[in-house]
Amino acid sequence: MFTLAFNETRTYLWSAVFILCNLVLPQVCHLIPQGGVMLAPLSFVIMAGAYHFGWKPALLAAALSPLVNHFATGMPAWGVLQVMTVKLIILALVAGLAAQHFRKATLPILAGVVMAAEVLGGLGELALTGGIAATIADFTIGWPGILLQILGTYLICKKVRG
Repeated sequence: MFTLAFNETRTYLWSAVFILCNLVLPQVCHLIPQGGVMLAPLSFVIMAGAYHFGWKPALLAAALSPLVNHFATGMPAWGVLQVMTVKLIILALVAGLAAQHFRKATLPILAGVVMAAEVLGGLGELALTGGIAATIADFTIGWPGILLQILGTYLICKKVRG
C-alpha cells in the first residue's frame, strides 16, 4: 500500500487509470439488468484504488469519474451526479485513511470501511435529496456491489502485495 502525494506525477497517472477503469467497467456492468446499481462499479475502483494508493489519487478520480462518465456516456444521469460524486468522495477518504491507519487489508477492516462509507454517504444523500429510498436501495439492490468492494479490494491488495 502506498500513500501518493499531490506533488507526484504518479498520483495523476493513477487517477487517470481509475477514471479510465470507471469509463469501461460500468459499460460492462450495464450489460446486466440493473448492473450499475447492483454492482456499483465506480465504488469498487475507487475503494481498491484508495486502499492501495491512498486517498489522494482516489479522491481525484472520485471527484472526476462521475462527471467524465456523464459527458462520455450519459450515465450517471444528471440528477444523481451530485449524490454519486459525494458518495465516491466519502468512500475515497474513508478507504484511503483506513489503509493509512491500519496498514493492512483484512476482510473485517474492509467491511468496516464499506459500511462506514455507506452510512456517511447515505447521510450525505439524505442531506442533498431529503429522501432515503435510494440509500436503502444501496443495501437491498446493491449488496452484490458491497461484496464486490470488500472481496475485490481484499484480493487486489493481497495479489499486489504477494
